[in-house]
Amino acid sequence: MKANANALLNWDWHWNWPRTLFARLALILFVSLALVQTLSVWLTRTERDQTMTNVMMGYIEREVTSSVALLDHLPADERAAWLPRLARRTYTFVLSPGVAGAPPDAKLSERVAQSIADGIGKRYPLTANAVPGDPDRLQVHLQLSDGTPLTIDYHPMPNAPLSPWLSVVLVLQLVVLVACCWLAVRLATRPLSQLARAADALGPDLKAERLPENGPDEVARAARAFNAMQERIRMVMTERLQILAAISHDLQTPITRMRLRVDVMDDSAQGARLQQDLQEMETMVKEGVTYARTMHGASEAPLRIDPDALFDSLVFDYVDAGKDVTLHGRIDAPLITRPQALKRIVGNLADNALKFGGSAEIRVAAAPGGDVTVAVLDRGPGIPVESLKAVFEPFYRLEGSRNRGTGGTGLGLAIARQLALAMDATLSLHNRPDGGLEARLVLKRAQPTPHP
Repeated sequence: MKANANALLNWDWHWNWPRTLFARLALILFVSLALVQTLSVWLTRTERDQTMTNVMMGYIEREVTSSVALLDHLPADERAAWLPRLARRTYTFVLSPGVAGAPPDAKLSERVAQSIADGIGKRYPLTANAVPGDPDRLQVHLQLSDGTPLTIDYHPMPNAPLSPWLSVVLVLQLVVLVACCWLAVRLATRPLSQLARAADALGPDLKAERLPENGPDEVARAARAFNAMQERIRMVMTERLQILAAISHDLQTPITRMRLRVDVMDDSAQGARLQQDLQEMETMVKEGVTYARTMHGASEAPLRIDPDALFDSLVFDYVDAGKDVTLHGRIDAPLITRPQALKRIVGNLADNALKFGGSAEIRVAAAPGGDVTVAVLDRGPGIPVESLKAVFEPFYRLEGSRNRGTGGTGLGLAIARQLALAMDATLSLHNRPDGGLEARLVLKRAQPTPHP
């Protein structure tokens, strides 16, 4: 039973509660303050009504007592002339038995009858009843000293009207509450937003701006912890790059000596095999260092380039080397990006397409929103759906045609993805419906600018 209740509570929380912390805090503060304000207005009105009722009861008790005493002392023929003078907004005097009815049942009528009874009931025996058809209307019956019947006809006065400016004041208070809630929540959540933006900006280049270490103690402590974390990550990545660079440098010398020795071997068959192995080792060392550098971040600064010229040059290089590479589409606008990183990504993708499909087709297009899409397509065997993301991991290889026998190091796609991340771009793989693979690079907010 308890588990079901918790599940229901969690469902309600996730489906009916705002998703952002800003909206949640603003809603809590606004609803709380609005409820408090509503309760305050209700209590104020209730207290005012009670105070007015108490004052009115005392007034009725004094005024009715003096009026009845005056009528009792006046001659019988002069009493009728005094009745309009003694009438008030809530009650009048009638020299008649009045209307019979049931005892008063309205709370206010009971209090009025009790107040009149407290004032004159000891000297003038009286009875009180509600007027049929109007439970709030009250008549009090008594007899003067000479036996003349006298009826006090009470008409309850409606609640005191609200001042015309009160509604304007309440609306202004509501506006002030909304503004104060928005400002308070904005100030409270701004450090969290800054922390989230800094965390998102912490990409492969590890060049995110340091958070200001000021504000409340909790905010300053979180900023110091985040800045320290950035520094530790930067140090670890730098040390790893230095270690890989040192290993690469140290391995280059023995690999070169081994290749020289292989060149003078008599057994040409064994020498060819050793030469191939050494070539693969050298390639793996170079690709490993390249991958480490892309993980550490690209130092290349964005430049304003002609992307169509860059892609034309890249394709011409492949064609001159006798490779089946074609280019379709144009951007027809300058582009602000990292040209060497872009060329390396497209080159790696084209190399994969040539390796596994025998040909590569490069398609480029610019979207109206500023994004630029570069797609490299092949007619190879494709990649199983469950491995489309895993192939971006370093040294990950598929069985079949995509294995070490093809000569790959397993780092080409990993390097391409890291360079894409450093460029604030996305790289994804998609199997083509009619066979083959599409590698799609989307340069987000690439800032294509019109020609001057």
